[in-house]
Amino acid sequence: MRSMLEGIRVIDFTTTVAGPGCTFFLADMGAEVIKVERPGLGDEARLFPPYKDGVSASFAVLNRGKKGITLDLKNPEGVSLFKELVAVSDVLVENFRPGVMKKLGLDYETLKGVNPRLVMCSISGYGQYGPLSHLPAYDAVIQAMSGLMSTTGTPDGPPLRSGTLIVDISTAFYAAFGICAALFARERTGVGEYLDISMYDVGINLLEAKFVDYTVTGNVPQRTGNRYPYVTPFDAFRTRDGFVLIICVGDHPFRNLCRAMGRPELADDERFRDLMARNANEPALKEIIEGWSSGLTTEEVWRLMQEYEVPGAPVQDVGQVVEHPHTRARGMLVDLEQPGAGTITIFGPAVKAAGSDVRPRGPAPALGEHNRWFLEELLGKDPAEADRILSSGAMG
Repeated sequence: MRSMLEGIRVIDFTTTVAGPGCTFFLADMGAEVIKVERPGLGDEARLFPPYKDGVSASFAVLNRGKKGITLDLKNPEGVSLFKELVAVSDVLVENFRPGVMKKLGLDYETLKGVNPRLVMCSISGYGQYGPLSHLPAYDAVIQAMSGLMSTTGTPDGPPLRSGTLIVDISTAFYAAFGICAALFARERTGVGEYLDISMYDVGINLLEAKFVDYTVTGNVPQRTGNRYPYVTPFDAFRTRDGFVLIICVGDHPFRNLCRAMGRPELADDERFRDLMARNANEPALKEIIEGWSSGLTTEEVWRLMQEYEVPGAPVQDVGQVVEHPHTRARGMLVDLEQPGAGTITIFGPAVKAAGSDVRPRGPAPALGEHNRWFLEELLGKDPAEADRILSSGAMG
């Protein structure tokens, strides 16, 4: 079976989460990804927990299916080798602070002279320009700065960050999408592209309707807990042993909920007759729904929701998700044989394709594992020249 990105070579010159996340998506879709790390420590994500036999499982997930080389870019020969790699590659992804690549002599203006077809993607906290572009950033920093954190949490509680690295992973998606679009455009134009992907911009995109709530009405969106303020009911409701999420976007699913609760008359109650009325009377409706759900177990509520086609789900913990039969049926449990750690079960690709092979292509590389392969097989150096370079310090 073919792979959608077969024949595409990607240079992964990134660290931590957003950059490696972008490139493992591309690797899963068949691109050959070469991870370039600094000699010695490499990507600091190699130190991220959890560990299995001393190996970072986080690093294994984010760097699966890649080849790994080391280059010392403070060494002129290391820079020269990097340019040789660019000359035979399609995509370069980097996530240094703005200005670093130019200092290294590896900015886009320089590299497109080496390879006019190069698609280069720079991932950063605040972008390549703007008054904040010089600042360092992490996922939680951008959640705070982009407004996301101000909308997360309960009305009477402090702002909260998302429980996962939502901005990092979303940035990875945006970057991968931009790269694929640039590669598609290159097929028509024959020339590459430069992409500036900012975590800050992505965080703002994740505000969805809350952004236009302010620009249109002047209202500053507030924290509403699990409730979505534009749809009612849309909340987590307590059961006897947990919580269920119930969402009724239109009148039909709301009627189904009323039937599931054994209260069909509520659908014709003036307080709840349509979306606007339900939004205006949300506290009263929540009290009614939770009065019903709290007397039942989560499983009992979930069974009724399925029977009456009420949108929603039980609020599951990660263990329940991993053990759920649907997770296995969707191919989301993949056993990865990671050298030094044995079998690590990782999540599978979210992209499913009928006619293309989308899957993790193997383990994460050891630091510098493919240095000789890079020199001899990719760049065509003879063994003596490869030995010279390996002993020169250009690759650590």
